[in-house]
Amino acid sequence: MLIFLCRHNAIDFWYNVSMKTLKFKLYQHKRNRYLKRSINAAGLIYNRCIALHKRYYRMWGKHLNCSKLQAHIAKLRKRNPFWQSVGSQAVQDICQRIEKAYQLFFKHNKKGVRPPGFKKVRKYKSFTLKQAGYKFLSSNRVKIGNRVYQFWKSREIEGKIKTLTIKRTPLGELFIVFVVDNESELEIKSTTGKIAGFDFGLKTFLTCSDGTVIDSPQFLKQSLDAIKKASRSHSKKVKGSANRERARKNLVRKHEDVCNRRRDWFWKLANQLTDKLDVLCFETLNLKGMQRLWGRKISDLAFGEFLQILALVAKKKNKLVVFINQWYPSSKTCSHCGHVLEKLDLSVREWRCQECQSVNGRDENAACNIQMVGASTIGLGDVRQAMPAIAV
Repeated sequence: MLIFLCRHNAIDFWYNVSMKTLKFKLYQHKRNRYLKRSINAAGLIYNRCIALHKRYYRMWGKHLNCSKLQAHIAKLRKRNPFWQSVGSQAVQDICQRIEKAYQLFFKHNKKGVRPPGFKKVRKYKSFTLKQAGYKFLSSNRVKIGNRVYQFWKSREIEGKIKTLTIKRTPLGELFIVFVVDNESELEIKSTTGKIAGFDFGLKTFLTCSDGTVIDSPQFLKQSLDAIKKASRSHSKKVKGSANRERARKNLVRKHEDVCNRRRDWFWKLANQLTDKLDVLCFETLNLKGMQRLWGRKISDLAFGEFLQILALVAKKKNKLVVFINQWYPSSKTCSHCGHVLEKLDLSVREWRCQECQSVNGRDENAACNIQMVGASTIGLGDVRQAMPAIAV
């Protein structure tokens, strides 16, 4: 089983190549209310587990073992009919996820990671079944518990299903998510023999080393007026009223529309780039620092989400993505002679090299340097390199 690691700045993204996640929307039906009740029950069980962890630590000063927690919740579940609407394996999964969250907290406590806390039941999202609790009856029908549900089967499910997750969106819609072990899937192999470097920017989304410029549609900026209007309408409604709930759903639809359009554009752009190129070189980004400086602009551009999608598409098509170190002076280094400026303000978009007198555009020059350093990293050229790059 192959594991693909993409290390981007301080964030590690793990991709299991043989595992695939397939998401389908459930048909709207009145029986779906039983699944929503199960999700609410899972939220209650989650909060009870968190309360038990906190109480155990106050009494004994120790961390509550996951196996002890599962045994105690199993006893409580037998006495509570509402909790029995959640499968036993889903309850075990809740305990295991809380255990993982606490282990992450113990490992990174000094870095500001907080322990898991309570969640509002109406905002609780999902529950997961592993080996038992569900059964497929036909192409798009699945039996969960004692009831049969249908989903929109937009693609074939190939491989062995490992887990089944029922997920609720803020709009109240239900999705069924399968994790499939698809070891027989063949990689798409195509070669173009081309390499390019890319520089992220605020005015332009990507600048390629060949001079191509890709502008971001900035979907959030396009829909900002509609979102503000929907937000004002929501804030004016009386809390707990049906009008406020309708206004809340309208606001959620606006945000979901932005996310869906942006994600669709990212997938199409990633496929276009990987079809044209074999090696794509990027510079690692300090996304948190950029977020503090430019705020909503960085959220709208969503560089991190694009890199995740690009890494998945590149791995599927057997292409290579290379990240060079963020401290390499790509903008201050002349791509023609290698002269490095001592200082270059962000407002300077074009500068003349003191050594070779060539005029360098800031983004185009950075993209060329990123390409050269990325090529030297994978052994395609002998290029100066101030910092080691990371290949994935």
